[in-house]
Amino acid sequence: MPADLLDFEEPLGVLAKEIEALSLMPRTEARAADIQRLTERARSLRAEIYAALTPWQVVQVARHAARPGTLDYIDRLFGDFVEIHGDRRFADDLAIVCGTATFRGRQVLVMGHQKGRNTKEKIQRNFGYARPEGYRKALRVMRMAEKFNRPVIVFIDTPAAFPGIESEERGVAEAIALNLREMAVLDVPVIVAICGEGGSGGALGIAIGDRVIIQQFAIYSVIPPEGCSAILWRDSNRKVDAAEALKLTAPDLLKAGIVDAIVPEPVGGAHQDPAGAADLLGSAIEQALAEVAALSSADRLDRRYGKFRSMGRLGIDFVDAAAGTDAPAPTPGSR
Repeated sequence: MPADLLDFEEPLGVLAKEIEALSLMPRTEARAADIQRLTERARSLRAEIYAALTPWQVVQVARHAARPGTLDYIDRLFGDFVEIHGDRRFADDLAIVCGTATFRGRQVLVMGHQKGRNTKEKIQRNFGYARPEGYRKALRVMRMAEKFNRPVIVFIDTPAAFPGIESEERGVAEAIALNLREMAVLDVPVIVAICGEGGSGGALGIAIGDRVIIQQFAIYSVIPPEGCSAILWRDSNRKVDAAEALKLTAPDLLKAGIVDAIVPEPVGGAHQDPAGAADLLGSAIEQALAEVAALSSADRLDRRYGKFRSMGRLGIDFVDAAAGTDAPAPTPGSR
């Protein structure tokens, strides 16, 4: 099976080998017809497979090594990108990329997680695990956006915040908590796009926005399935069950009100057609930005606050009912 195929794509691997074998033989009309037939069969089979993925299979797609990341989307969707480095306190965290850019005629600030492609890049960028200085750099850039009245566009793709001892020593929890508070009242439009793996506070630390959109095969969860299964069942091999229980896929998140819209991906996922995925995501960001930018500042902030304050309302109501109380639910937009 080709190295870039996932385990559930094994039937596609068989077809790919047949196509490759025919391509190496002398070309005839009959062989060309066979190659065309097998290519169409592979395209149809890929569509069938991706139309019925399990939650764990979606996790695998979201983590695919060839899946486009923040820098890929910056290259395809943004112009005049100038990267901003450092948090002016400790260091520059390459796991989070920030900078100024233009997006379809509008000046913006763009940021997001970057995991890296090859081994050297992955080590440099800490596999997308951001440290405290990464979140402080992001906040510095967001305050710059507010000063110059530029919208902020965020791409989410991280397993989690870095849990190492040096990260704890430098206050990663405080850095994420401060970002949550400050992003809730940031007085510019903020559009968040979950384009890969949205893991825990590492994702949430830069994910408070007016619109939160998610690509079709991206995920967003409080904990990775492996960690969840290790905690709940003390067995990391039950990651498939954990992925199902976490409700981390785009349809589940939309149903729960965690995200506002699902952005479709090319057949077989964004890694099969990065250019097509970028076009679809860019159109969704443009639409969301136009809707948010049309709101007044006060209305936008009230709606943002209400959006996040109302998450988990069902759970709050259930607890109140179980306790036999009539505690009122919080009013969206109130402070």
